Amino acid sequence: MAITTGTEAPELAGLPLLGSMFDLKNDSLGTFLRAQREHGDVVRITAGPPGMRAVVYGVFSAEGAQQVLAGESANFRKDNRFYRELRESFGNGLLTSQDDDYLRQRRLVQPLFTRRRVDSYASAVATEVTTLLGEWQDGGAATVDVLQEMTRFAMRAVARILFGTDVDAAVEIVERSFPELGAYVLRRGFSPVNIPRDWPTPGNRKAAAVHQALYEVCDRIIAERRGSGAAPGDGQDLLTLLVEAESTEDDSFDATELREQVLVFLLAGHETTASSLGFALHLLALHPEAQKRAQEEVDRVLAGRTPGAADVDALPYVTQVLKEAMRLFPAAAAIGRRAVAATEIGGVTIPAGADVIVAPWVTHRHPDYWEDAERFDPDRFTPEAEAARPRYAWFPFGGGPRACIGQHFSMLESVIALAMILQRYGFEAVDTEVPVAAAITLQATGPARCRLKPRTAQA
Repeated sequence: MAITTGTEAPELAGLPLLGSMFDLKNDSLGTFLRAQREHGDVVRITAGPPGMRAVVYGVFSAEGAQQVLAGESANFRKDNRFYRELRESFGNGLLTSQDDDYLRQRRLVQPLFTRRRVDSYASAVATEVTTLLGEWQDGGAATVDVLQEMTRFAMRAVARILFGTDVDAAVEIVERSFPELGAYVLRRGFSPVNIPRDWPTPGNRKAAAVHQALYEVCDRIIAERRGSGAAPGDGQDLLTLLVEAESTEDDSFDATELREQVLVFLLAGHETTASSLGFALHLLALHPEAQKRAQEEVDRVLAGRTPGAADVDALPYVTQVLKEAMRLFPAAAAIGRRAVAATEIGGVTIPAGADVIVAPWVTHRHPDYWEDAERFDPDRFTPEAEAARPRYAWFPFGGGPRACIGQHFSMLESVIALAMILQRYGFEAVDTEVPVAAAITLQATGPARCRLKPRTAQA
């Protein structure tokens, strides 16, 4: 039902002809933050010349984010230009699909992300952390870029869990392909006019080649799994489980659907973990007291042994560090939707067909929920402090029916990895500021180097 009793949204000031086009292009996160500071929790932002002008409504309160993602989620769909481009490049998997396609995929995939199933991946995560730590030690590393290292680790971990033993081949292609394809999607997603993808321009041809390389590696591995003759249940990697996934109502995934699920899991399955781990290490390097407290907890709980899934709940401060890192540096810094019908958010009318942005980057800094919001303070995430805040004051995994299906896996992987790294090393910050920008996910635009300080084995 259309609701039009609200007031018109205030508009962020911009240039007379181009609006906020350059502000959004140069610093979209800063622009959203300024919009909330100057105009409140629902703000209209325009960009582009007359006749090609885009209008987006920024929704910045916890209550507004809950309304868009959960309470009225059916009215806010993934129908904007960005999601269309994402579907073209990464397929119609869980991240991008809608309606019956999404419900069917979710039913088939959900059993693979139960707590028991996810907990079984802990040993694979620990194996990859051990490999990383061995490389640092054997290479005599004195300084590392923690964001680059955690991206490499998270990609290898998700590849091991997705592809089993085919880790190296998958990682090599994905590491080369994802940044190029992601930049292509971003350019097209925010351009007012796009030429068709099949026109043989240099940019289109390069993107098509990258796209094909990703599809080929996924198709090859899927074909090997299906042709292996293994009995159901023999394989424990996620791809084997996806191949075997079925329900009496929905049948099973065909080859194209499998490929698209794998691509989405590769994209979404490493970005949040890499970001939370990398920024957690960067922040701990800047705050030695918090680092010492986390290491003391790790030493007390683990006494030098390798952690497993059962240890995660016994490491509450390590978990709080990660949550605070995700507050300050959410991998999904802005989340887009399109309104189907007119509605009202916070007393402001959102017209039918309007593009809407909810922004963890802004809500996670909202002065109504976070005192001295730029300050790093893991104690914001004690159980008592979390219970005192609105549910959507912190939502790095999205929310509602489209919340990230892998959030338990991401937290399990992050806690285990951070605990193992802190067992072996302390960190001193070389780069005290790490500039970031919004892309498909939050991207660092500068290094996050830390000096490694080997620790004696804790027993």
